[in-house]
Amino acid sequence: MSHEPLINLRDAMDRHSGPGVPSPCVSICELDARQGQCKGCYRSLQEIAVWGQLGDDEKVAVWRRIEARQLASAG
Repeated sequence: MSHEPLINLRDAMDRHSGPGVPSPCVSICELDARQGQCKGCYRSLQEIAVWGQLGDDEKVAVWRRIEARQLASAG
């Protein structure tokens, strides 16, 4: 049985009306100290800090890591 990530780039792009790659932020900004990532968007603090400076290809790469983290934690 396949698990879908809770948040994913495909759904975010469907909801996004602006240009570029949308932020994965879901306004649940709480750090999971054990995992070293946000409980809402699954980004590391470093990924959050640099998001605004990343190009679209780099943002897509962050999204892919987010999706992989969610799948790994569900496994």
